[in-house]
Amino acid sequence: MVQEDQETPVYLHQLPVPGEERYASLALVNTRFTLSHGQVDLLDDTEAAHLWLVRHELLPDPVALNGRQLGRLLGLREALRGLFAAYGAQGRPTADDLATLNSALAAAPSTPRLDWTADGPHRADEPDTGNPAAAALSLLAEDAADLLTGADADQLTECAAQGCARWFLRSHGARRWCTTKCGNRVRAARAYAARKAR
Repeated sequence: MVQEDQETPVYLHQLPVPGEERYASLALVNTRFTLSHGQVDLLDDTEAAHLWLVRHELLPDPVALNGRQLGRLLGLREALRGLFAAYGAQGRPTADDLATLNSALAAAPSTPRLDWTADGPHRADEPDTGNPAAAALSLLAEDAADLLTGADADQLTECAAQGCARWFLRSHGARRWCTTKCGNRVRAARAYAARKAR
């Protein structure tokens, strides 16, 4: 068994953010964030976006993305960021952000189905798979709509660490940071400022 070197850097995007495991839309919003050396975008080209969609089981591996589809994915990401911010501020989103989400929802509407497993009958709606990229956007938009209108919506919070701009589901009222790394960064900055003031 190979032990990880303690000197190995921990990258912010590799740390688990509460809620991303349940909501792919939350993980999508968090693909753009800031580190000390600048802005990071995990979807900076079609290849990276394709890999992200495949890893989140939203797109079959053999299906390639083109530049226009990447643009729509990035547009949805920014619209979701705007919708989350509006929800967090208890305000109204822009008409453009809402239209982008609704357009993605309509791009590959689900076909209602009834499935019957050992547990009994349940709905198993499936998005139109004629256009796999549009289906991926539709699933992400539906996921975001479920998050914003469901029981977890009140836990949706933006990280309080300066410059982070990632969103997470708060597990308790006192939690303010998306990861312990952000919390440690804020505490270190406070300690440095206190030492400098002395």
